[in-house]
Amino acid sequence: MAKKLEIYKCNICGITVEVIDGGDGQMFCCDEPMMNLTAKTADSSKEKHVPVIEKIDGGYKVTVGSTLHPMEEKHYIQWIELLADGKSYRQFLSPGQDPIAEFKVEAASVSARENCNVHGLWKS
Repeated sequence: MAKKLEIYKCNICGITVEVIDGGDGQMFCCDEPMMNLTAKTADSSKEKHVPVIEKIDGGYKVTVGSTLHPMEEKHYIQWIELLADGKSYRQFLSPGQDPIAEFKVEAASVSARENCNVHGLWKS
C-alpha cells in the first residue's frame, strides 16, 4: 500500500517518485517492486545529512547538515523539500551548488526532507 508523500525508487533504472494520493496498490518499475525509501533522522557519518531548518524573515532556510554536505558530481543532494502546514515546497539542486534552500512561506508547522544520491532520504 502506497501512502501519501512516500518516496519510492526503482533499484534497476533509478527513477524516483513521490506518492500524491495513496492507494492499495504496489509501486512497480522495470517489472520489479519499487523500494520505499524510509527517511533517516540521525547521522553517524562524517558528512551530515539531516536537514537543519532555520526561521528567516519571510520564510524558512533549510541547510543540509550542521556541516555542509558535499556537492560533488558523484555525491550530492538532489533536492530539499519543506513541508509546511500540509503543503510541499521543493528545491532541486545540482553538483557544485550549496546544499541550502530558502522557502518564502509562512507556516505554523514545518518539517524538511532531502535526498542524497548516495545515502538516500533524510528528514528533520
